[in-house]
Amino acid sequence: PNSGPVAEPTVMSGWQLAQFNVATAKFDDDDPRLAEFIDNLDRLNWLGDESPGSVWRFQSETGRSVDVKAFDDPRILLNLTVWDNLESLWNYVYKTDHVEFLRRRREWFEVDAEPVHVMWWVPEGHRPTPVEGIARLEHLRAHGPSPHAFSFRDNYEPPVG
Repeated sequence: PNSGPVAEPTVMSGWQLAQFNVATAKFDDDDPRLAEFIDNLDRLNWLGDESPGSVWRFQSETGRSVDVKAFDDPRILLNLTVWDNLESLWNYVYKTDHVEFLRRRREWFEVDAEPVHVMWWVPEGHRPTPVEGIARLEHLRAHGPSPHAFSFRDNYEPPVG
């Protein structure tokens, strides 16, 4: 289905790709039905951190972003990372062990009719906050894809200059 971007790295442009996603767990963090996902977070985070093009990952003192509760519903988990380019993120998401957990997401997470993933370009060195990620996701949900907030399906090149 998704052909995805070409796997050639892009030339550094002074911009990096931020990505933010959310997922509403079907169960509380300590529920045994969520254990397999929770037990693999450190491995998946390490895999992402070590992937070519990975720049930065938002995390709490525990090393996990899912421990940060940025929503009224404590079952909404967040993830926020920065990458050198779209291709690097694509390769991590779809060409590593991460894809197996993505395929199984319905075992652990509610299906959401609205987008749960958003990307946008940030100046090299900028570290976005969950508040920025939430705002970009809300923009994508309200207005659809644009250079301000987009997805793998409808993505945009970094700004010029």
